[in-house]
Amino acid sequence: MGTFAEGPPEELVAAAAAQPGGWVYEIDSAWVDDPDGHVPPEAIRGGWKVGDDGRLTGEFHENPRYAVVRDDYSALDEPDQWMGWLGENPGAYVREQIADILNRQVSGSVLEWLLLRERARCLTGARREEGDGDPVLVTRTGFVVAFVLAVRPPHGRQAVLNGVFTWAAAGLDRPGARRDRVWFDLDAGLDWAEEQLKTRIYEVGG
Repeated sequence: MGTFAEGPPEELVAAAAAQPGGWVYEIDSAWVDDPDGHVPPEAIRGGWKVGDDGRLTGEFHENPRYAVVRDDYSALDEPDQWMGWLGENPGAYVREQIADILNRQVSGSVLEWLLLRERARCLTGARREEGDGDPVLVTRTGFVVAFVLAVRPPHGRQAVLNGVFTWAAAGLDRPGARRDRVWFDLDAGLDWAEEQLKTRIYEVGG
């Protein structure tokens, strides 16, 4: 890739003129509607090099991270993290929770895609039960994971949002006493959310 049979599109020429000596990037519209908003790396097909005169040089570099539009829950798949509290498909659970939150904020909103970023950070509380070898019982647990997502309201443009999703549960050692809670923090960082989890995990179930 690097040439156009009938010349480059006008919008690409205009973008190049505004970036002399730089690059203009080709964004897959299947990922995002607004290329001037937040764009995940997977949505960038590649970049066109611009000469110092503001003209396209014809040089195109493909983005190795470019991918077809899809959800990605691999941040929950680390082998030393047990997510069995969320069922057989933890990623689907997180997606369902986020979709519900977005729909409650704006009724009819559709979660188009969801990327869970980095490695989820977990916190677990336990107690030791006397007798029978003094087994250790998990009493409460939770995790935080960063996300990027696209949501489309029923009457409006797609919005690309990022932030942190938090889940915590308590009463895991008492049948029938389990309580779950989730938090959805837009534009928040993973380090901040991890600190909040240390308090939030004890807010569940009183």
